[in-house]
Amino acid sequence: MHIFEQRVHPSAQSKAKRLIDILGAIVGLMVLAIIAIPIAIAMQLDNPGPIFYSQIRCGLHGRQFRIWKFRSMVVGAEHLKHLVDNQAKGHIFKNENDPRITRVGKFLRRTSLDEFPQFWNVLIGDMSLVGTRPPTVDEVRQYETHHWERLNVKPGMTGQWQAHGRSTVKDFEDIVRMDVDYQIKWSVIYDISLILKTVQVVFNKSGAC
Repeated sequence: MHIFEQRVHPSAQSKAKRLIDILGAIVGLMVLAIIAIPIAIAMQLDNPGPIFYSQIRCGLHGRQFRIWKFRSMVVGAEHLKHLVDNQAKGHIFKNENDPRITRVGKFLRRTSLDEFPQFWNVLIGDMSLVGTRPPTVDEVRQYETHHWERLNVKPGMTGQWQAHGRSTVKDFEDIVRMDVDYQIKWSVIYDISLILKTVQVVFNKSGAC
């Protein structure tokens, strides 16, 4: 067991943070109910297949959970991953012009609409509105000791990484530093400021891919 797993960050026990998460998730799911049908129709016209995409990710203290998104890639994209160059450094995979992304998928990612199903993850407590980027199981298996510190808080739909760079941050160590810095700076007010910053970034379409 990793030494960082024993730490309990105040954000993980904050009732105020959890209340904001629940209220935000309810609003998000209401919006999801409105946009789901138009998105589903567009996806079927562009690239027929499943509407949603799910994957096992690691959350607080490495606990595994299933994350949900609107599918933004072609069916069977995971089997084509070896054909795409990784433009990122470290335990993440990024390619700005990933050919597996569909036309509708590009729009969903640019507007962050692909992440709206994650409001369900927030409502049931697997995630928070604000936290760290939720890593895959394969990523965590490669973690060095200091990387585990980023899992002392719940993963978030947004966080310092998304609010201050999104896809332009391509070095995993930079993401780790941002995640640890978030834990140091954390407060309910800081969470709200990151949410507002993220909304601004999305509307400006900054750093999206």
